[in-house]
Order: sequence, then structure tokens, then C-alpha cells
Amino acid sequence: MSIAAYISASMEKSSWIRKMFEEGISLKTKFGADNVFDFSLGNPDLDPPAKFFDVLKKFSGETVQGAHGYMPNAGYPHVLKAIAAKVSREHGVSISADTIIMTCGAAGGLNVVLKTLLDHGDEVIVTKPYFMEYNFYIANHHGVIRLAESNPDFSLNIDNIKKAITAKTKAVLINSPNNPTGRVYADQQIEELSRMLEDYRGKGHIIYLVSDEPYKEIVYNDIEVPSILRHYSQSIVVNSYSKSLSIPGERIGYIAANPSCDSIDQLMAGMILCNRILGYVNAPALMQRIVGELTDVSVDVTPYRRRRDLLADGLKGAGYTFPMPEGAFYIFCKSPIDDDVKFVQHLLKFNILAVPGSGFGGPGYFRMAYCVPEDVIKRSIPKFKEALEKLD
Repeated sequence: MSIAAYISASMEKSSWIRKMFEEGISLKTKFGADNVFDFSLGNPDLDPPAKFFDVLKKFSGETVQGAHGYMPNAGYPHVLKAIAAKVSREHGVSISADTIIMTCGAAGGLNVVLKTLLDHGDEVIVTKPYFMEYNFYIANHHGVIRLAESNPDFSLNIDNIKKAITAKTKAVLINSPNNPTGRVYADQQIEELSRMLEDYRGKGHIIYLVSDEPYKEIVYNDIEVPSILRHYSQSIVVNSYSKSLSIPGERIGYIAANPSCDSIDQLMAGMILCNRILGYVNAPALMQRIVGELTDVSVDVTPYRRRRDLLADGLKGAGYTFPMPEGAFYIFCKSPIDDDVKFVQHLLKFNILAVPGSGFGGPGYFRMAYCVPEDVIKRSIPKFKEALEKLD
């Protein structure tokens, strides 16, 4: 074998999202793009805010010496200061530039955090359903993922998280708003989780709470994402601008560590080192300067909310059931049959592409990404209804 056995095995179990994306290419070639209803990939389709292009033009037109060279591995000092002010404002805590690191998106940020925290065999608790790339991110750094079932409405089940804790537990990783469910964890649940983790800390066992928040700005009906930084001393936030500015291809994000973390200077030095030695070196220079000027800017979520409501109303009318998403741009729908993979394959007969819930550790459901034009949603509803009516 010419490649590593682990990678070969991982390719065999490759992401359902990518599998459906590739299936969509085939269907669009065969039937035409207008006749395929692709809800498989969470690729934000809104244009970035107008101010993004204004700032992009400003910086791309400059010829400042060294503007595209290396900077400190954590990022430009003035950008770190700007992000620290943003985080302080949003989380209601005082964060300094010393506890911010600019990263290559949230994925890069999570790998930096996990590389820094995990010794071989250390465990990370993740609640189900979850973004399946976490499996790889944790394994990248010789960690072990331990899964905890969420409540039936996909809110946090603190008892299940507690049951998953062992002497090897190093972190709990949460994602709110959640991919694939759209659930925003309530402030009361974050408080309860924080109290439980503080109890372990009081017994000498530090468990970090890491929050993956790329959808933080994509929320509806005046819902707010609770701050783990405000609730728990040993907390780390990882965020990106992929969704909030609709620039996923630019790979820009940040890590914000709670300044109350034990040995905070060592933690930050470790993450800065890992940002370098993982091969990221530093976050993209141009994008750092741009987002440093856009700390109060995000996409208008109104189109996402309108699409959510349109798809939700259509699916309910067709006979499907699901919890209403509070954020992100996904609906996690109950499969009409127990075998969610089989049902998703059934949907393909009607040129509908969705992703099996099994691909997120949530069997019996399927995920739809509604970051698609409204016309696609409207034309898909009769197909969803027909698929249900013609189910064997």
C-alpha cells in the first residue's frame, strides 16, 4: 500500500456530505441543475457584506512594504486587539489581545487547540449528533472521542456528559448553533455544564470546555448564543468568518481563551507554537487585516430565516417532523423509516440530495442545508411530498 493505512481506511469511510455532493454533480449532469434539489452541502451562498468588498479594495490597492510577509504567529497585534474588543463586547468578559490567536478558519483553530491540549490517549467528549470532522481533528492529535447522547430535542444532556467523563477526559467540545441540528444551547444548560466541570476542577481535574462557534451570528427570533467564557473559567472559543461574513474559502478565524484559564501564559504559548508547527504558520495576512476592520459587520440573516421558514412550512405540510432550528442553516428531519441511509437514497429518485443523520452520529434523521435559493426550496416541496407518498 502506497499511503498510510489509517488514511486509506478513512477514505473508505469518507464524509456523507461529500458523497452526496458528488452524487449531486452526477444528477445535475444527467437532469440539468434546475431539476436537482441539492440540500447536501452547507456552503453559504449569500454574498459577503458590501463593507467587506470596500475594505478588500482598500487593502488590495495598497503597496505597503511587508504587508504580505510574515507576522507574529498569533497574528498582527492591532488585529488581535480588535478581535479582543469584539469578543469582550459579545461575551461580556474582559479579553485582552494576549489571549487571542488568528487562525486558518475554525477547523484550523480546533486543530491548534487539540494539538496543544491532548496527550496520547486523552479523551474529548462530544455530544451527538455532531460535525463528523471532529473525529479526524481529535484523532489527528492521538486523542480519543467519547460520545454523549443529547436530549430528544437535541439540547445538552448534562448527565450523559458527566457519565462520559473518565480520568482521561481533557475537554468537552460543544457546537452551538449546532451542525447538523440548528439547536442553540440554552444559557441555563451552559451554566449547569460549567458548574459540573468546575466541580471536577475543584477536585484537581481540569476539563476544558471548547466551543466551536462558526454559526454564532446565524441565529433567529432574537435568540442569543450563551457565552462559555462568561460561565466557565477553563473555556476556549473557536470561531471563524466563514458564515458570518460568507467567506469560507478565505480560511480566517480565531481562538479566544478565557484569561482565567489555569496557566494561561503556558496555554497561549502552546497554542501559538502549534499554530506554527501544524503548518499554518499564521492566518492569511490580507484576511487578518480585513476582518480586523469588520468586527461589527456580519451578513444579513434575513434570507436564511426566510428560507428556514419556507422549507419548514413545506416539509410540515408534506408530513415530515423535525425540531425547528434556532440557528445555523440546517434542518435535521426525522426519517419516515428507521433506515435514514435508505430514505436518503429514496430521495435521490426524486432528485433531492440530503445527508443521512448517520453521517453525524444521529441515525434515524437526515440533514438538509437550506443555504440555497428560495426557488429551489419552493420547487422541492412537491418532490418531498411525492417521495413520502411513494415510500414502500
